[in-house]
Amino acid sequence: MIFDAIRESHDLQRDLCRKLTASRGDMAARQLLFLQLKVELMAHAAAEERHLYVPLLMEDGGLDASRHALHEHHQIDELLDDLSVRNKKQAGWIATAKKLSFKVRHHLKEEESKFFQLAGRLLSQTKKKQLARKYTQEIVRMRRHYSAKYETVVVAASTGLVKPAKRGADRPATSGSASAGAQLRGKSEPRRTR
Repeated sequence: MIFDAIRESHDLQRDLCRKLTASRGDMAARQLLFLQLKVELMAHAAAEERHLYVPLLMEDGGLDASRHALHEHHQIDELLDDLSVRNKKQAGWIATAKKLSFKVRHHLKEEESKFFQLAGRLLSQTKKKQLARKYTQEIVRMRRHYSAKYETVVVAASTGLVKPAKRGADRPATSGSASAGAQLRGKSEPRRTR
């Protein structure tokens, strides 16, 4: 069912949030955890919006709940943007990461305790199975799409999950370029300098 497929990503998100907010000292490890979480959150949101929220938006009873969930995805995106800076040691970064973790956990709990029950009543068994297949394919595709922006994470062929890349083996090194710095910050364009 669609809800079981989504819960797998939810469990992964909770684990990554816990590890990120507990990270201390090793900024390379923090950056890697952040990118894994960022890719997972973005891929999950895209797949979930396409294969759960949109079908529920077509049902009168699903309009308000879907709009609320979409709003929370937007809030999470804004926090990810705030955290997508090169220096993960700067003042306030871990506090913002904790805000993100709280927002993610709140959203997941709300989905699992309220939204899934509503969707379960509005969608047929056949539709739930179809959506589960589509969601599962889409989240892996979106993980590949988002992880392609970074040289330090890849999607494992065997599991479809985001994992650390092997240095030099999976991607060519781009360190030192303005584009690489922009990628680390999660931006598409290099910073402008005077």
